[in-house]
Amino acid sequence: MDWNLLKTFLAIAQHGTLAGASRELGINHSTVFRRLNCFEEEIGSRLFERMNGGYQLTDAGEALYKRGGPIADAFDQLERHIVGQDYKPQGKIRLTAPENIAIHYLPDYLSSFQQLYPEVMLELIVSGDNFNLTKREADIALRATANPPEHLVGRKVNSINWAVYASEQHTGPLPTVMSELSAYSIIGGEGQISQLPAFQWLDKHCPESQVIKCNNLNTIAALTETGMAISLLPDDQQRSGIQRLFQCEAAWLSDLWILTHPDLRQVERIRLLMQHLYESIQNDVRLRN
Repeated sequence: MDWNLLKTFLAIAQHGTLAGASRELGINHSTVFRRLNCFEEEIGSRLFERMNGGYQLTDAGEALYKRGGPIADAFDQLERHIVGQDYKPQGKIRLTAPENIAIHYLPDYLSSFQQLYPEVMLELIVSGDNFNLTKREADIALRATANPPEHLVGRKVNSINWAVYASEQHTGPLPTVMSELSAYSIIGGEGQISQLPAFQWLDKHCPESQVIKCNNLNTIAALTETGMAISLLPDDQQRSGIQRLFQCEAAWLSDLWILTHPDLRQVERIRLLMQHLYESIQNDVRLRN
């Protein structure tokens, strides 16, 4: 049995669509479709029902999925073990990081790392999604979280304060304490970031003052710069065009962690990049709380 065909089948079963499997495997949509057809032909059974644009497992598909999952886990474990034997600073590293850190901070850090270790090939995935490090979707993750997954290893790099921000072009009085915020137009949080303590506080104390909501911190900073409203932002968002008014609640700190899978922590290139990122962030005056 071709391992690539089984892996493609498992990815479709997990995501329920060819597009989802395509993203996970890093191959195009037509290749996923071709592999599925080839796999069904090879084993002589239909594995999915095509329903409403999605793929639902047949009985035969369910049986194969239950047995195929442990096989996939064993292959992932074997791959991590083999990669973990690498003691030279060379090879590929897939790093994932949130958008703002990737845009405003990582270019300097990664440029200096590449000069030190030119034989290391870096792949940067800019996303706030929690990529599966067990399945090698990424090797290293920079994540802003208070509770890093227990199955990963790493350390907290920094804690980032939150503050109230306004446009540098703002004219007129500005708030000086949290209790004054309800008197001003404010940008609220939407989607996943609405669960952050700062935006939950706004929803509770300033629901009528929120003139717009947004699900992206970079965009909130850009909206703030226009002068349309003030905002609550983590201090890694500081930049030209907006001014920091005062710090928010101390309990709203955003912890920044650098994480990897336990099987990869002794890989030389991964160890070196994690140490380089840790030291770079620690020494960056823009991220000191």
